[in-house]
Amino acid sequence: MASYQFRVYILANGILLQDIEVNNRRVILHKGDGNFEYTEWKNLRVGNIVKIMKDEFFPADLLLLSSSYEDAVCYVETMNLDGETNLKLKQGLDVTSSLQEDFKIRDFRAVIKCEDPNANLYSFVGSMEFEEQKYPLSAQQLLLRDSKLRNTDYVFGVVVFTGHDTKVIQNSTDPPSKRSKIEKKMDKIIYFLFCVLFLIAFVGSIIFGIITKGDLNNGLMKRWYLRPDRSTIFFDPERAAAAAIFHSLTALMLYNFFIPISLYFSIEIVKVLQSIFINQDIHMYYEEADKPARARTSNLNEELGQVDTILSDKTGTLTCNSMEFIKCSIAGVPYGHGVTEVEQAMGRSNGSPILHEHINGLKSKSNEIGDSPDRKEPIKGFNFTDERIMNGNWVNEPYADIIQFFFRLLAICHTAIPEVDEETGNVSYEAESPDEAAFVIAAREVGFKFYKRTQNCLSTYELDPVSGHQVERSVVFNCFDCCIFPIPIYLKYFRINFHWERHMQVPSNLSCDANG
Repeated sequence: MASYQFRVYILANGILLQDIEVNNRRVILHKGDGNFEYTEWKNLRVGNIVKIMKDEFFPADLLLLSSSYEDAVCYVETMNLDGETNLKLKQGLDVTSSLQEDFKIRDFRAVIKCEDPNANLYSFVGSMEFEEQKYPLSAQQLLLRDSKLRNTDYVFGVVVFTGHDTKVIQNSTDPPSKRSKIEKKMDKIIYFLFCVLFLIAFVGSIIFGIITKGDLNNGLMKRWYLRPDRSTIFFDPERAAAAAIFHSLTALMLYNFFIPISLYFSIEIVKVLQSIFINQDIHMYYEEADKPARARTSNLNEELGQVDTILSDKTGTLTCNSMEFIKCSIAGVPYGHGVTEVEQAMGRSNGSPILHEHINGLKSKSNEIGDSPDRKEPIKGFNFTDERIMNGNWVNEPYADIIQFFFRLLAICHTAIPEVDEETGNVSYEAESPDEAAFVIAAREVGFKFYKRTQNCLSTYELDPVSGHQVERSVVFNCFDCCIFPIPIYLKYFRINFHWERHMQVPSNLSCDANG
């Protein structure tokens, strides 16, 4: 019990510190007349208008009004809610999409009616009365607390739920109490010692009562030094039963050192110190994501690494969940000199000398490249080497037009979001899966760089085989969720029309229909 109370105390202090940190985060709040100032999250009230900048968390459940995009769309990362790293698309109403400047918020007046606070993350029912007209609201306009704004410069939103009324807190539950094997074994020992303590006190009190009752016999005192003739309760022979009861209580207090309560506190203090060391362990630092280890609980420190049962719903839970572009086959011609891990495992199991020689040759070649001063840093998701494709040499291949279509497909047929570094001009991508990221990165490294996405247009830079220069191309869609390739393939959506626009060259259009 004492250990549990101590753990609850530590946990409560940790939660309190975390709450203080979250409540003191700052957000841009509309103070009136188009003026915005920073304030703490704890000061937000329902009906406030806030401005959220890129890579900031939403302080409450917000109704999306507008964003840096003209059509009031924004991209949201909900990793803290459902663990998914892919970005969700949210879009505000058309009537509020024009509120893109601070001064335009000054004259905004609306009445919002919505459902009561509930724990359903994926539904929202309400309406907004704006300029004497009512507009329906859905989950598409709701920005949940603790989700993060990504790939959008800013958004304006109205607070609809705060504090314990937000959906994420409505879904929160108390963490289960987990106990290690050592603690369970200690509990059994403590129960045994308690039984021994009560047994000693019970037997001792019975013997004490019997002896006390016979202390005074016909005026003779056996234990005269206790003066039983003048005793009140403890040594009164006429009240031996009461004396035995009080003696049992005295025995419980005298023999309580049998119970090692301090051992529990010592173990809990050691566990807390271990969790601090885990948080500061440089060997557990994940450099790629710039994240150190974080011990969320100290209950199971001594059982780290002792796994006896694994329950998993998908392979990505147990694996690295990464993908590399190593080989491809275009028009029946294989490209790429790399060896996959499956081929390496098969070669080791079959003892194939040819495959071993090929792997050793690739290693020696990579060592030579690594020693050269012009070597490039390794690119995550891209492990493709073939001089026939790289550095624009694909234009000299017999099927150059099909190779162009192939990498153009990789560059545009996806849902990845580009992020352009304004200083270096480098483009990185936020993709729903490592597979999708590997494909678009491969297209970029070959020379088909996807760099911009809008609601109805994708823009890329690619090598023009005629002029030999990099040109900008845009594909314009009648539907946002589809992408097309101008050769007969199966699509997972429906018929759309699109056309290519080539910039920096003589304009040329290409129209195409496809059925999915």
